[in-house]
Amino acid sequence: SCGINAESGSSGINAEYGWRKSLLEDAQEDDQYINIFKKARELPTEKYEYPQTESQSYGWFTTPLIDSDRSDIRLHHPRKMSEVTKYMDAAWRLKEQSENMQ
Repeated sequence: SCGINAESGSSGINAEYGWRKSLLEDAQEDDQYINIFKKARELPTEKYEYPQTESQSYGWFTTPLIDSDRSDIRLHHPRKMSEVTKYMDAAWRLKEQSENMQ
C-alpha cells in the first residue's frame, strides 16, 4: 500500500471541499466589502442627488449659471499693465535676482 488508508483519504477530500467552500464564502464577503468600500469613497455629489447638510449646499452645484464670454467686459476683467505695475514688476524681479545671487 502507499501509506494512505481509505479513511484519511476521504477526510482529506472533505477538508478540501470545506476549504474551497470557505474560499467561495470569503469571495462573496469580499465582493460585498468592496461594494461598501466603493460606496464610502464616492463623493457626496455622486452618492446623493441633493446636499444632506447646510454646509454641503455651498458648492454643491458647480456648473456655471452662464457661459463665459471673454469679449463681454462686464464679466471679464483681464489683468492690465500700467506704468506703475510695470515699474514695480521690474523692481521685484531685480530684488529677487539680487537675493538669489547672495
